[in-house]
Amino acid sequence: MTTRIAINFTPAMTQTAGIGRYTRGIVEALALLPPPPDTEFRLFVAGRLSSPHPWPSHITWRVLPIAEQTLTRLWHRLHIPIPAEWLTGPIDLYHSPDYVLPPLHHAIGVVTIHDLSFLRVPECADPKLRAFLTAEVPQAVRRARHILADSESTRRDLIDLLGVSPEKISVVPAGISPDFRRVVDEARLNPVRIRYGLPQHFILSLGRLEPRKNFVRLIQAYAHLRKHLAPPHHLVIAGGRGWLYEEIFREPERLGISEWVHFIGFVPDDDLPALYSLADVFAFPSLYEGFGIPPLEALACGTPTVVADNSSLPEVVGDAALTVPAEDVNALAEALARLIQDDAWRERTRRSGPEQARHFTWEAAARRLLAAYQQALGGEAS
Repeated sequence: MTTRIAINFTPAMTQTAGIGRYTRGIVEALALLPPPPDTEFRLFVAGRLSSPHPWPSHITWRVLPIAEQTLTRLWHRLHIPIPAEWLTGPIDLYHSPDYVLPPLHHAIGVVTIHDLSFLRVPECADPKLRAFLTAEVPQAVRRARHILADSESTRRDLIDLLGVSPEKISVVPAGISPDFRRVVDEARLNPVRIRYGLPQHFILSLGRLEPRKNFVRLIQAYAHLRKHLAPPHHLVIAGGRGWLYEEIFREPERLGISEWVHFIGFVPDDDLPALYSLADVFAFPSLYEGFGIPPLEALACGTPTVVADNSSLPEVVGDAALTVPAEDVNALAEALARLIQDDAWRERTRRSGPEQARHFTWEAAARRLLAAYQQALGGEAS
């Protein structure tokens, strides 16, 4: 008999960053692996999809002309018990890569929990999203046969904060594309510099503009750096607007450094390797991360990097980056100064950054995902 596994691929089609990138990366890598015997994967997409690119024969599509928001409202706000199997067709396992599980009839449920930031740093979350996740995630982890976590840090949070049995959790870290490597070709670098109006020397940070990313303290640390060192480096912050971002935009003006701080908006994946390669330093002082793909991408490009010393970030960067307390503005400023001035560290990062990044590939993530599916299909509900 054929084992039928449905994966909700909707985030990959609707989200440009974060969960969308994770879902695209791991499923595209899964498609390249030899499938387990007698196994069919069905990619479920809510919303219209005009022309999915060719996939192997063991991967099929089920596209519904129903908006994702409509399904979310029906399943998780109105709690109408429409089984996912009515939409996907008969399946043995349903994998949701985005925190919540829909009603299921007979299928085994697997859910990915990327982080528990809404519990760890609730003051940084959008209030409506926090309320939704606080209500729905505990139910999802109770109902799921198996849970996937992006990092050991998130696995520990699931155990400590939600009381999940350790044997019910598999760690499936994110990966990065082999496209992330140092760019030295001026024909690739110059168009990116021109497109985003980048200065000759700059410190880069990247992420959705929201309180959890800690951009306000980064701007304060940069102001401290300018006052005491006065380097030629500007501060460039890339990322789309999230929530509670007004203070981020006000801070450079309050500190009198507006001409040195640049907000360049969302940057698509194709431009990121050149952007990281143009940067002299990459800073990622987030208050909490379930994984943290951007610092890994920066390291893959050989860019000297500093991250916060909390949550998953130390396990992601290893010894290839500096770590500082997220709340310590002076420590962050000192780390930025070191990365600008310490030529030996910069040269070391050119080697150690790509070496660290090679530990995290989408192929490895996809193999772990397959192992987790087999564990779920062969195990009993916890």
